[in-house]
Amino acid sequence: MKDLIYIPEPLLLFRHKQAMEDPRDGLTLFGPLDEGKPYGIKAGVIGTTAGVDLFKRWVEWVQRPVFTRPPVLGRPPFPGFETVFRTRWNVKPVLTLTVKDHEIDEFLYLDEPHQRVYGTVGVFSKRIQDAKREEEEQPELWFVVVPDRVWKYCRPKSVVEPAVRQEALKAFKKPGTAREFYHKKSLFPEMEEDATPYVYEGQFHNQLKARLLDDMVLTQIVRESTIMNIGNPGDPGVDPRQTVRQSEIAWNLCTAIFYKAGGRPWKVANIREGVCYLGLVFKKDDTTTSTRNACCAAQMFLDSGDGVVFKGALGPWYNEETGDFHLTYNAAKTLGELAIKSYRKRVGQAPKEVFIHGRIRFEENEWLGFKDAVGKGTNISGVRIREEKNLKLYRKGQNPILRGLANIRSERSAHLWTRGWTPRIQTYPGREVPNPLLVEVNKGNAPIEVVLRDILALTKLNYNTCIYGDGTPITLKFANAIGEILTAGPIKEVPPLPFGHYI
Repeated sequence: MKDLIYIPEPLLLFRHKQAMEDPRDGLTLFGPLDEGKPYGIKAGVIGTTAGVDLFKRWVEWVQRPVFTRPPVLGRPPFPGFETVFRTRWNVKPVLTLTVKDHEIDEFLYLDEPHQRVYGTVGVFSKRIQDAKREEEEQPELWFVVVPDRVWKYCRPKSVVEPAVRQEALKAFKKPGTAREFYHKKSLFPEMEEDATPYVYEGQFHNQLKARLLDDMVLTQIVRESTIMNIGNPGDPGVDPRQTVRQSEIAWNLCTAIFYKAGGRPWKVANIREGVCYLGLVFKKDDTTTSTRNACCAAQMFLDSGDGVVFKGALGPWYNEETGDFHLTYNAAKTLGELAIKSYRKRVGQAPKEVFIHGRIRFEENEWLGFKDAVGKGTNISGVRIREEKNLKLYRKGQNPILRGLANIRSERSAHLWTRGWTPRIQTYPGREVPNPLLVEVNKGNAPIEVVLRDILALTKLNYNTCIYGDGTPITLKFANAIGEILTAGPIKEVPPLPFGHYI
């Protein structure tokens, strides 16, 4: 071990330019970075009658303080939505759509998983799409409240019990045959319609978001049981084991809602201006016959905290021998130009520095495409980040090592512990001895300590939850999830969309 250093915990910036370590402290004391909209949160809701009632009750409940019982330092109380975010959230939704239980159950118990998930998603997606076209009042965010049985039966490898299982009409013996038929097209529209469910991923969350991308609809999907948990430990019918998560759920959901409604809860303080971070996303496309086809996309995060996702080209990026993904020169250049164009549109000028994060080392031809895309006036560096499973570091006593420790291996390589004992919350939010990230500057030139500080800071930009810090930088945190949504069906070309559309 050559050199062990400590990287101080990055601070986050809130209202009135106040900085704090913990986002929950900053939001409670100073409020979010962005001012709330004067008309408040314009949310719509779709669900069963029971789900809609639970949603309204939960929204009313989070207007008041939510406490963890018994108190836990790592799970501070939630002061109430308007108190935290300085913006209103009317208990009455802007638009309410109710789906019948029998509409869901018509598909939910089918023995064929593709038809089961496609049909169940369609019950919700079609109603939202119809409302977007027909209703005068338009929510900026849709709450999709699903019964727990949807979560149970609309996941990959889920199986319906024989007692409730229903036989589906099967026009194709194998999913592969249906997908091949779909892509070749047919003179018989009804046959193509039968093949359509098989070109979508069998996962409710990903498929719903994919089918709503063309309409650019923002959604927050939540299970009924999640927002049902609002009672006191001693109340009838309340499971005291679940009440310990009440404030955690309130913090996480409310922060995600504020972000998806267009507000930034916080950003990293003291971050260098003009820096752009790109996280490369690859996902094999299982809806085609080629085993090499994969979808490529990039997540861009600015120094302002804004995040945008770009969909790249579908192509033979997967190498079956090495198990790696690599772009051609042209594909890398096209994706890079798309990111730079979007950056210029938002900032007004080209970035000073671009860091591209990936899980593999960049090839020369691929890297040349990225370099030519950013131009000579911008410094570009390629950083490989992956979890190191073969290294454990121990300390005396009961607690693991500190979050923020780094083992500098060389001028271009280091181990970084983004998980570990955290003094502010006096705990380690994990169960096993934490593994470090292996960080390597694979291309370009950047000081390794600067790269490590940036990565640690990027672990604090997950607006989908409100926690002290993640173990993975946001550039790679949702890589798999975004890839799954972009390959969850035959998605048309979509413009660069805010990160909130994918989480």
